[in-house]
Amino acid sequence: MFQRLINVFKGFFAMFVKDVEKRNPEALLELEQENLRKQIAGYNQGLAGHAGLAERLMSQVRKLASEESELRAKTTAHLRAGNTQAAGQYALRLQTVTRELTENRKQLEAAEGTYKDLIKARDVAVNAARAKIESLKGAINDMKMKKAMAEMNEMAAGMIGSIGGSGDTLNRLHDMVEEERNKASGRARVAKDSIDMADINLKEAEMTALADQALADFAAAEGLSLGTEATPAEASRSMGATAEKPSESQQG
Repeated sequence: MFQRLINVFKGFFAMFVKDVEKRNPEALLELEQENLRKQIAGYNQGLAGHAGLAERLMSQVRKLASEESELRAKTTAHLRAGNTQAAGQYALRLQTVTRELTENRKQLEAAEGTYKDLIKARDVAVNAARAKIESLKGAINDMKMKKAMAEMNEMAAGMIGSIGGSGDTLNRLHDMVEEERNKASGRARVAKDSIDMADINLKEAEMTALADQALADFAAAEGLSLGTEATPAEASRSMGATAEKPSESQQG
């Protein structure tokens, strides 16, 4: 029973971690990059140890090759001098050194081949990991862009569905403006109907009559007839008659 509860808690924790990873892909990618750097560092340490082994084998090969050359020279010299016993001792040591030199050369060749293979494997793995990381970076950026576009489209769709609806602010404002406008139009009509047009018409008639009387007095004083325009001859006679009146008064 206790183990089952532990499994349930583990499942909830795994779901929580998975949800956090989904919400923060950049953080997860950065963690993987850090892990890759650590793996490369550890791999390089092992590679350095292998390279050190190859260097020791190379030094041992050089030492044995020098010793072999020296023993071969000594064996030849004693043999030519007739010292067979000494020549035999040197020949025995030369045989041992030659055998060790051959073995060390094989080990060095294998170590060098392994070192090159390890470097190649490291480079291939690192390049593949870096290419995958770059691809993930591009995918994350594309995901962000598409997610933002989806959110904007959803917002636009929501706005299209809500603007102009029964509970929309713009619609309520439109109704209020229309109501006030109708009220203002009604008040203007009521005010217009309340004006006493009889007094206005009476005053208009009085002003028209006064204007007609003034025009008739002016026409009579000037010797003009209403309804026809004065000709130039009549205008000149009228002006002449007006000019002659003072002279007649002077004669009297």
